[in-house]
Amino acid sequence: MLISLENVRFGYDDKIILDNISFTVSEKERIGFIGANGEGKTTLIKLMTGALFPDEGKIYKKTGLKIGWLEQNGGLESEKTVYEEMRSVFAFVYNSMERLREIEQKLATVPFQSKEYLDLSAKYEQLERAIAAADGYNAEVKIKTVLNGMGFGQMYEQKISTMSGGEKTRLKLCRLLLEEPEILFLDEPTNHLDVSTLFWLEDYLKNYRGAIFTVSHDRYFLDAIVSKIFDLENCRIQAFRGNYSKYKVLKAEKYEHDLKEYERQQEEIADLKDYVARNIVRATTAKSAQSRVKKLESMELLEKPVPPPKPPKFSFETVEKSEERALSVSGLSLSAGGKLLFSDANFEVRRGEKIAIVGENGTGKSTLIRTLVQKRDPSVRWGRFNKIGYYDQENADLDPDETVLGTLWHKHTGMTQTQARALLARAKLTDEDMEKKVRSLSGGERAKLSLVLLEALCANFLVLDEPTNHLDLLARESLETALKAFEGTLLFVSHDRYFISNIAEKILEIENGKITLYPCSYEEYTAMKKAQADKKAAVERAEKAEERAVQNTASYRSKAERAEEARKKQKIKEIEKKISDTEKEIAEINEEIAKPEIAADYKLLNGKCARLDELHAVAEKLYEEYETLL
Repeated sequence: MLISLENVRFGYDDKIILDNISFTVSEKERIGFIGANGEGKTTLIKLMTGALFPDEGKIYKKTGLKIGWLEQNGGLESEKTVYEEMRSVFAFVYNSMERLREIEQKLATVPFQSKEYLDLSAKYEQLERAIAAADGYNAEVKIKTVLNGMGFGQMYEQKISTMSGGEKTRLKLCRLLLEEPEILFLDEPTNHLDVSTLFWLEDYLKNYRGAIFTVSHDRYFLDAIVSKIFDLENCRIQAFRGNYSKYKVLKAEKYEHDLKEYERQQEEIADLKDYVARNIVRATTAKSAQSRVKKLESMELLEKPVPPPKPPKFSFETVEKSEERALSVSGLSLSAGGKLLFSDANFEVRRGEKIAIVGENGTGKSTLIRTLVQKRDPSVRWGRFNKIGYYDQENADLDPDETVLGTLWHKHTGMTQTQARALLARAKLTDEDMEKKVRSLSGGERAKLSLVLLEALCANFLVLDEPTNHLDLLARESLETALKAFEGTLLFVSHDRYFISNIAEKILEIENGKITLYPCSYEEYTAMKKAQADKKAAVERAEKAEERAVQNTASYRSKAERAEEARKKQKIKEIEKKISDTEKEIAEINEEIAKPEIAADYKLLNGKCARLDELHAVAEKLYEEYETLL
């Protein structure tokens, strides 16, 4: 058990947000936490992390539990460079390694097996174990793996203080992944990630050793990562085993089952009451009627299940058809901030096509969208009879001082107020919202208002820039349904892979300064890109392996040459010593032969002469070997 909640209750200003919440998060669990915007998902995380305290109930945590929390807009603030900040996660490891080097130097200066030597050796061994336990020898590999995977491969030396809010949030996630807490709380972790980074993060989290508790509107992410769904609805939580797709099926089945059980019990209660009413006063049947009264009194009444909340509804209708060739782009080049985004783009959009624009952050997707709808570039040609509806992800066309009702009604004066209210209500903007100023709306409410304006336009060519941003899961699914039924032409940018997969018929990719149109589904596109990436990785691995083999061969040759050189030097020294010893012995024998007493002794002189001949022969061979070595 990592965290356990028992009958937790919490609210603000007499409004209950969470009521009677009880559950346990165990080690290595993968939990997806979903619910409508404003239901209290972030509030529950704050309670679990200790940022808030419950009004009632208890929250228990494992002693010494290491918690990591990525807030939705909680970026990393630091004056360090990217790489310096990530290295600080392993400060203990690097300090320990420095201490090891100091101990190594001291060990070389103290007597072997002395008390000081033994004490230093013990400290050395202790530090090595601590570094190994922290997997410290792989620290650099971990840092580079995470930074490269999260899109910071070219930004190691950039100061964090100079980065955007989205980049700082991604860096906060990098740091958390390196810290490896026992439980990782992630509040919308995919918000600032491009598609390639999303796939990398999913693969990384699949092998994460701790528990994960994540709030996310990314259905692809939930399907890939979690094995349990917590559904927050009407202040209560229901738990479902499986990923998001499984949850959708199980929730629908549970509601149907609970409703049937409730209706069956209500029928039984009605039958019992009817029997009692008809028979309680009759002497012959009063006893059986009384038994039914007791049964009614002892019956545990089932609560009528609350029906799932109705999603907002959108509908995009067209008044007239456009020309068959709805949009043509020929030789378009775009730059931003002095940087060339892409050049010589050529593509065509036919009437009725639904095309998703994809690419990494900063490749120019939104710039392309704005350039197209502005109709100023001669490289862009719109077909006749197009009525364009543009959705800006920043909702910049909304007047912050206008009311919700006024925003729609003043732009579409042909509507009655009743029609305008009905259209807004379908998007789940309530009567209370009608007189609110736009500036007071949440991100999700502003997104819904912008989509209602788009509905009222009756455009036949929709150009959408991140339309699912700020929408909860029900609203996203409703928008998907409406766009799939849309009979006009659709060109859109989105990071929501589930959304792209359900709608797009073709993929327009911006990559490496080029635009390519793929006439295939998103699944086919991602499979093709993955195959290309795998092939490229295999080639790179082969090249690196070959390079390592060459390096190793060079290294082995170098070692062999060094060994041979050392052997030669040693041999020369040995021969020089032998020559010196031989010449010394020759000189001694010559001195002895010159002595009269030796010269008078024939046998002794003969022996000395024989030894002298041997030494000369030995010296001759030594000189020959010496010359060869030199």
